[in-house]
Amino acid sequence: MSEATRVELTVLGQALTIRTEVSAEYVQSLAAYLEDRVETLKKGGIRDPNSALILAALDITDELFRARDDTSRREGDVSARLGALVSLLEQATTKPSA
Repeated sequence: MSEATRVELTVLGQALTIRTEVSAEYVQSLAAYLEDRVETLKKGGIRDPNSALILAALDITDELFRARDDTSRREGDVSARLGALVSLLEQATTKPSA
């Protein structure tokens, strides 16, 4: 594991210092993504910055949950297919009893 470093950034006008093991560029890209989502909501008519931040957080969390569900579903599909292939291989390699 890499050593934790301090990353200073400003998110929506708020100065923050974060200790993290990931690169400063990565943390800054996360902050920029959040700011972009908030800005999109503001352009859509949300005037209160706190409301925009909460809505952006909910929207990003929804994306995360949907991605997790998709991943789980795909993993389940792969497991089912592998199970079916194993069954077919077992049937194909089983010698009939005499």
